[in-house]
Amino acid sequence: MKTKFKIGDTVGWNSEAGQVSGTIIKIHTADFDYKGYTHHASPEDPQYEIKSSKTDHIAAHKGKALHLISKDKE
Repeated sequence: MKTKFKIGDTVGWNSEAGQVSGTIIKIHTADFDYKGYTHHASPEDPQYEIKSSKTDHIAAHKGKALHLISKDKE
C-alpha cells in the first residue's frame, strides 16, 4: 500500500543538492501543468506540492519519492 500524505505534513526527499525537507501545501489527484511540464497524478497515485523548509521553492513529487518526518525531528 502506498503512503498517503496530507496537507501540513512535513516530508523529506532526495534532490541534486542532497536531502531536502518541506511542508505539503497541495495535493493533486489529476494531471496538472507546473513550470512548463505536465505532472501526472491520479486519486490512486497523487502528486504533492511541497514548500521547502529553507527556501520559498515549491516542488512537486509523487508519494514514493517522499518520507514523513516526525514532529520530534523538527
